[in-house]
Amino acid sequence: MNEAEASIAPELPDYNMPEEFLPREVRIKNDFAPFEIHVDPGQYGLYWILPDKKAIRYAVGIGRTNLYEAGEFYVGAKKEWPSWTPTPEMIERDPASYAQFADGLPGGLNNPLGSRGLYLFQPGKGDTFLRIHGTNDPKTIGRRVSNGCARLINDQMIDLYDRVPMQTRVVLHPILTS
Repeated sequence: MNEAEASIAPELPDYNMPEEFLPREVRIKNDFAPFEIHVDPGQYGLYWILPDKKAIRYAVGIGRTNLYEAGEFYVGAKKEWPSWTPTPEMIERDPASYAQFADGLPGGLNNPLGSRGLYLFQPGKGDTFLRIHGTNDPKTIGRRVSNGCARLINDQMIDLYDRVPMQTRVVLHPILTS
């Protein structure tokens, strides 16, 4: 971000997040390739995989059970303070909440995509309209709340965004039922 952009970027609120929701380096058991993102919906965790079976774990809110879409994706676009337009399916599901935004909402703290967005694409399909994005609503972390996206607190999303290059592989693991 250049100096002019920094002067117009909204100031992020300082949340008093519970310790378990703070990013931390963890050991992992899986042999995931370094520099991939893996979302474990059962643990509400997003893992930025590091070398040597380590990862940075971020606490996330995920898609509601019937809207969460497991699969393999890649980062096809990255945006700072992205604008947002609800999909036609979102408007159809809940017109009272989304119809008012049918023409879009500019980026900013009141935008549901928050500070940053990683846009998830699939080979041969392009944009899936799934995102990993920021939020200014800490109570949504650790819950199934979204229309399919994974969300992090804005300042944590900025940290992740700065680490993740374009074309990064992203795996949204299935929700396991017992």
